[in-house]
Amino acid sequence: MTGTFWSLVPAIVAIVLALCTKEVYSSLFIGIVIGGVFYAIDATAGFGGFLTHVFSDGLVGSLSDSYNVGILIFLVILGTMVALMNKAGGSAAFGNWAKKHIKTKVGAQCATILLGILIFVDDYFNCLTVGSVMKPVTDKYGVSKEKLAYLIDATAAPVCIIAPISSWAAAVSGFVTEGENGIALFCKAIPFNFYAIFTLIMMFAMVFMRFEYGKMSAFEDALAVMKDSADSVADEKSKGKVLDLVFPVVVLILLCVLGMVYSGGIFDPESESYGNFIIAFSNSDASVGLVLGSFGALVITIIYYMIRKVLSFKGAMRCIPDGFKAMVPAILILTLAWTLKGMTDSLGAKEYVAGIVEGSAAGFKMFLPAIIFVIACFLAFATGTSWGTFGILIPICIAAFPTGAIRIVSISACMAGAVCGDHCSPISDTTIMASAGAQCDHVNHVSTQLPYALTVAVVSFLTYIVAGLTLNLGIVASGIISWVFGLVVLAAFLIFIKKHSTKKAAAK
Repeated sequence: MTGTFWSLVPAIVAIVLALCTKEVYSSLFIGIVIGGVFYAIDATAGFGGFLTHVFSDGLVGSLSDSYNVGILIFLVILGTMVALMNKAGGSAAFGNWAKKHIKTKVGAQCATILLGILIFVDDYFNCLTVGSVMKPVTDKYGVSKEKLAYLIDATAAPVCIIAPISSWAAAVSGFVTEGENGIALFCKAIPFNFYAIFTLIMMFAMVFMRFEYGKMSAFEDALAVMKDSADSVADEKSKGKVLDLVFPVVVLILLCVLGMVYSGGIFDPESESYGNFIIAFSNSDASVGLVLGSFGALVITIIYYMIRKVLSFKGAMRCIPDGFKAMVPAILILTLAWTLKGMTDSLGAKEYVAGIVEGSAAGFKMFLPAIIFVIACFLAFATGTSWGTFGILIPICIAAFPTGAIRIVSISACMAGAVCGDHCSPISDTTIMASAGAQCDHVNHVSTQLPYALTVAVVSFLTYIVAGLTLNLGIVASGIISWVFGLVVLAAFLIFIKKHSTKKAAAK
């Protein structure tokens, strides 16, 4: 079973069960158990080996990994900061401000998208910050939790993968070997990252065209006839001001950026990154940087609220367990998802997919960007990780195409496919945290987001075919032709589906 299609079965079973049963915890655990059984059979380890692999190597191993622990600490601190902002009245004050300045549902959604684009440093940080800041506003104007979760998720990874200064750019550049400037190659690939850019375009188009399709329409229609309780939150009297929400968020952003470049060695005289922001960011450890930045922001926020006399020290300390409790569902799902990824890794899923890519590289050169996009989608969907997909496919693309335009487009396709698969996957940490940020049921988020993500995925796949077929015209001409083709196809589909949705609604 190791190194074959069977290595992907545990993840596939977990995903199918989660979508069918709408219960994610047991689905993930069943996938883990299946992975443990497969591993024990191949290793002839018996029942004892099965238990060791599932619990000691799996669950305990994922929770003892330093990177994972850093992310969990960051989640707890961020949950605590959200609780502090609510307790101090910052969220209520922002709701009152939004009531005066954001007048429509379209405005609330656009503000959510723009905030998501502005917080491009890290996807984890993006998901939870945008959710905590914008939920009172979107609640007020009748945006469902499912739509908010989609807007958060679609401005997390897709924005980070086209931002040169982000933890994702640092990760991608880290997978570029042979002494090449990884950030430079990342920047060259941005214009061909069709999935990420088309996702942002589609979000704005859907907001201004004012329609939904798939399961999302049911949740939006149901909420349209209800008056959400958020109105009372926005109108409540408190000593809080808008600054009580804006200041902690700005401090959090600045200190997280500072923490990341610190972890990359910007202040270390013996490091190659010393004094160089770009190199330090590319060498950063997102887990360490986010923990340092968020902890510093937490301390400054508590001191700020005490100086403002909107929150006592005891009141601030009571927010710590509240923040932890709010993040328990996300922490549990993340732990199970990490363990499931460990199961598929131990069965050789990465090596199996890498072999498929290498075997298809020869003879399909013109279609290779589209092929890589599909394989990256599938791998990221099955494993729930974009970064792991980068680590497998980017070195293969570089080795297969040392120079030329096909290299840039293929690396773009790898990044776009990884983000697409991650965006669709129920076991992706970004998807999980988008649900947590919007306080949305996780399975509802996945099922409502899937039709939108698949729409952009199909358009991107067709666009990569066009890009591959036109590369002989030069990279600039290929890019222009591909962009025109992709935008026309996306616009045509949205116009068609809106007409179909309007007819369907009129027939009811």
